[in-house]
Amino acid sequence: MMKSRNVLLAIPVAGLALLFGPVAHAQQEAVQIQLLDLNGTGATGTAILTPAAGGALTVSIEASGMTPNAPHAQHIHGSASGHDFMCPTKSADTDGDGFVNTEEGLPAYGDIFVSLTTQGDTTKTSGLAVDRMPTANAEGVLNYERTIEASALPAGTIEHLKDLHVVQHGIDVNDNGAYDMEALGESTFAKSLGVDGIPEEATNPATCGMVSGAAPGSVPAGGVETGSGPTSGVGTQTLLLSGGLVLFGAAGTVLVRRRTRRQ
Repeated sequence: MMKSRNVLLAIPVAGLALLFGPVAHAQQEAVQIQLLDLNGTGATGTAILTPAAGGALTVSIEASGMTPNAPHAQHIHGSASGHDFMCPTKSADTDGDGFVNTEEGLPAYGDIFVSLTTQGDTTKTSGLAVDRMPTANAEGVLNYERTIEASALPAGTIEHLKDLHVVQHGIDVNDNGAYDMEALGESTFAKSLGVDGIPEEATNPATCGMVSGAAPGSVPAGGVETGSGPTSGVGTQTLLLSGGLVLFGAAGTVLVRRRTRRQ
């Protein structure tokens, strides 16, 4: 004769973690951005945006092929409103001079969200603070790392990392090792902000990058996840189970139906 009954099994959360992997934590993960040449400079790099304690953000950038011994203004562009900004293509060169300048690029990658200065203010107002921007070495290599406190970040920065982009500026069109007026003239962008005497070379974008992959051990290509993410050999079902344990409280009790056969 067949008979079914419900059996309430108390399963500690720690025990399930051993079987199915760690319980997910509500924590944003890092994103990796590949920086690609934008104006024929050949410059490339990698930027990693890592949420830090208390809502802060650590920005790490390694780039090569930059104008040697020159400062490079760099920014996080985009928005926290969910607007789909992206890096511009050559078709953005509306004035036909062969280069995408800052004004032509802004509609594609959005306004300055965070100025990646080496110290001090990081708002849009420091967008042209080249005295506080990183300088490439004699080989054109630029290294940058800074943790920006939560109070200095625009609202929604951490939640919208996947919607943000990194742009680095500064190109040497005439290969004379400096930003000068002879190549492209004066920067119309800087002039529009009330800053005169800045060469267009200094403000034209050199690289641009969108979220295209994950930092080692972080998230899948294309964005940011909430949770620790699956580890090797742990699938989606494990994440659903570990997340669902919250619904059962600290005891971690699970109702299991078991059938027994009575002879």
